[in-house]
Amino acid sequence: MFSIGLCQYPGCRNLAVSRFDENGNLSSNTEVFCLEHDENAEETQYKIYKYIETHDKIIGLSMPGIHFSNIDLSGKKFYGCDLRNCTFSSIHSEYCRMRMTMLDFSLFSDCNLLNSNMQFTSFSGSTFSHVLFTNSDLVHNNFNGITAQQSSFDDSDLYNSRFIRAKLFNTSIRNCNIKQSSFQEASFENVSFKHSNTREANFSEGAELQND
Repeated sequence: MFSIGLCQYPGCRNLAVSRFDENGNLSSNTEVFCLEHDENAEETQYKIYKYIETHDKIIGLSMPGIHFSNIDLSGKKFYGCDLRNCTFSSIHSEYCRMRMTMLDFSLFSDCNLLNSNMQFTSFSGSTFSHVLFTNSDLVHNNFNGITAQQSSFDDSDLYNSRFIRAKLFNTSIRNCNIKQSSFQEASFENVSFKHSNTREANFSEGAELQND
């Protein structure tokens, strides 16, 4: 798991970003700062992009606030990483794997995350616009408080995931396993649950679901 913590700049409460040694490996022997207080922020971001590009398995990388655009994460495996407050735009990815990774309060737009396998991972408070999770395993995940527009979870396993107080608009959750998933206090506008096992999920009393 990541253990970087807060930026060491006096008075700063932002999350710090991982550092690398001269060989491009993760280093824990240097001072750590957030991007705002990193004197070499551009170089730090480049090293993070390069590290992800050259590693199929990424463990314990802390990269909050990074902007990822037009990159391919297909086949990448993230374990115990911190990607909170990140921006993901036009990401093309298939068969991406995540375990115990934090993506809270991140922004996703025009992303293809087909056939993903993400478990014990948190997207709490994130925003999704035109994002495709179709045919993915999204088990034991935290989607509490997300906002999703024109996105698709179709044909996915959402077993025991939480969408508490989520806001879903023009989004499709068709043919999904939502057994033991919680949609308590969630709001729906033109959201289809066709062929999903809604009777085995938890909804607020009186919730009106669209099944066509």
